[in-house]
Amino acid sequence: MCRWAAYIGEPIFLERIVSAPKQSLMRQSLHALESKTETNGDGFGLAWYGDRDVPGVYRDVLPAWADPNLQSLAHQVQSGCFLAHVRASTGTATSRTNCHPFSVGRWSFMHNGQVGGYGGMRRKVDMLIDEELYPHRAGTTDSEAMFLLALGAGLETDPKGALEASIGHMESLSRHTGETPHMRMTIAVSDGQTLYAARYASDERAPSLYVGSAAEGRGKAVVSEPLETEGSDWEEVEAGCFVTVTRDRIDVKEFHPNI
Repeated sequence: MCRWAAYIGEPIFLERIVSAPKQSLMRQSLHALESKTETNGDGFGLAWYGDRDVPGVYRDVLPAWADPNLQSLAHQVQSGCFLAHVRASTGTATSRTNCHPFSVGRWSFMHNGQVGGYGGMRRKVDMLIDEELYPHRAGTTDSEAMFLLALGAGLETDPKGALEASIGHMESLSRHTGETPHMRMTIAVSDGQTLYAARYASDERAPSLYVGSAAEGRGKAVVSEPLETEGSDWEEVEAGCFVTVTRDRIDVKEFHPNI
């Protein structure tokens, strides 16, 4: 399982989420507190929004704690919306193309979780991706496939509905040709203006997810686990929920994949 954090609000240096907090994402790459695996060292990635319509993306296969370039980048770059991810592979190769976040146009996406039996149904999953989107299929992960399926299902106009359709396709295939657990996941996706996230599982073991204020109230964050354990207002997102986060508000709705 992976760990991730997403922020939206006033522009801040990325290190305020990535490396500075007591339980920063970089710290979670080495010692996660609420993850199935304590160490998440199979690569990392950042997607951040600035003055352009598309995000900047930096990904690599080194463990986050071992890359001085990541620390330097997080120390210098400011953004009002960014996604950050540290990876623990659930079976696919450790490669730059398999590191999160993934991006197409103005959209960026990251995922934590697993699809039961994905290795045996990967070809069937790929066949569900729209032909015009398939050139963006650079890696081999279930995560990238979820993203491309959501784009094909109308992510631009209905993020919640598109993600319910995408996750539903993957879970349905797992139920027919895969294995248990069919689906355990948290996801985050953004167009740079709004941050969307969801927590869901086909059983009772959905990966952890929290939402709260970040950077001393300058913005809001959705995270795999709290960045600070004291003096913070983190609230757990219940399983089966979809969260919409802007600079002004947090909205929570039920999340029901179309199975």
